[in-house]
Amino acid sequence: MAAEVFNRQKVHDNIRAGAAFDRAYVLMNILAAVIASYGLLANSPAVVIGAMIVAMLIGPIMGMSLSLVEGDYRLTRSALVSLVGGVVLVYATAFVIGLLHRDIPITPEILARTSPNLLDLMVAIAGGAAGAYAAVSSRLSVSLVGVAVATALVPPLCASSILLGRGELGLALGAFELAFVNIVAIQAASAVVLWLVGFRGVTRRGGRSLRGFLARSSLSLILLVLLAGLMGFNLQQTVREQLFRSRTAEVIRRAVEEWPGAHLAEVRYEKAGAAAVVRAVVRAPAAPTSQQVAHVEELIHKAPDGSGVELRVRYVPLEIITPDGVIQVRDDLTDPEDE
Repeated sequence: MAAEVFNRQKVHDNIRAGAAFDRAYVLMNILAAVIASYGLLANSPAVVIGAMIVAMLIGPIMGMSLSLVEGDYRLTRSALVSLVGGVVLVYATAFVIGLLHRDIPITPEILARTSPNLLDLMVAIAGGAAGAYAAVSSRLSVSLVGVAVATALVPPLCASSILLGRGELGLALGAFELAFVNIVAIQAASAVVLWLVGFRGVTRRGGRSLRGFLARSSLSLILLVLLAGLMGFNLQQTVREQLFRSRTAEVIRRAVEEWPGAHLAEVRYEKAGAAAVVRAVVRAPAAPTSQQVAHVEELIHKAPDGSGVELRVRYVPLEIITPDGVIQVRDDLTDPEDE
């Protein structure tokens, strides 16, 4: 990279300062956790994203990346302490807020962060690369990119802590897994970018060879490869689950259309023991027979995990009500007054 694009020593000093565990770091991460937690509970994406303006978790991650590029193990230790301390602060703050508002239901914004997959990993890698390049470029604002990167860290940590306070251990683990995946991906991507733009040998400890960089970053790269495999599997499972749900809904819809006057209002899915339970809400002038339900169940393929499917139909009587009273609806849904 051309010399005019960045001053290496200045950027080095800025990254080292950003990795410090000081009063500003503690305060801003606590505030970020407060805002993000309430944004999650309010189911407000705008508040969740806006909360990251004050987050500072990107600093220690960049510090770890720079330390591995240069072989500065003292910076590695201090950045790691700052990162762990920041994660603990965010997690503890969100846990307290979650306990204070246990009456608020778990929102879609929280649930959206409980099933990480390969798409989340790719976003984190791109965010880490963007953050590292912004840190060394005089034309870009590292603060704005830092906000985008921090968005992938603080919300899943807060979601995990809130879920843990509700006793939802499985969902809490999924959200924490997302945060961990993002941390590893951001750190590895930013380290690669820093090495490519020439941040090696500034401290004269790490050497300039690619082999030395790979040796120092081996743990991060191995974790990244393993997580990529796991996230790829999760993505495959998610796609298979979505295909199963869409195909099942279509099968039920076509079957219900053959029932006189019936209409499929809703389809829900859940796991009950070894079987996948499909709940269909049907509006009709007459209840379907058990034989009709059994026929539709036979048309549904097995669940993605190979388990059987149990169809349960909730029948909702269909009536037409006017100021004069209830009008009897025939099987063909014809309103007698229209004749």
